[in-house]
Amino acid sequence: MKKKVVAVALLGSMLIALAPLTAHAHGAAAAALALGAFATFGLLTAPFWAYPAYAYPRPYYPPAYYSAPAYYSAPPVYSTAPAFAAPQAPAIQREVVYPHGRHVLYGDGVTTAYQWVWVPNPPPPPASTPSPTR
Repeated sequence: MKKKVVAVALLGSMLIALAPLTAHAHGAAAAALALGAFATFGLLTAPFWAYPAYAYPRPYYPPAYYSAPAYYSAPPVYSTAPAFAAPQAPAIQREVVYPHGRHVLYGDGVTTAYQWVWVPNPPPPPASTPSPTR
């Protein structure tokens, strides 16, 4: 909080020092005003620029050293890799049957995209007419 107040005060003093004067001063009066503004600015900001940032005390953190583990054991070696069965894909209904045809699902959804194809039923055979007898 204290740093914020000091920063606001510093910014305000800089703005006032850089603002143009309303009164026109000539000669020695202008020099006196400039010197006064510089002195005020210098006195207000001296604690910040006169004392370098690297001179502030910083906490010392010694480097962390870790010792090697007391023992080392190699990971176990397996003669064969454990075999796992591949999970079975859920059963998918690949045909939807209607009286006049059916939809058939092609593809597996991974390597080939799914695609529904309509397959109409073949037309019924023509009605048999009795052959005329002679």
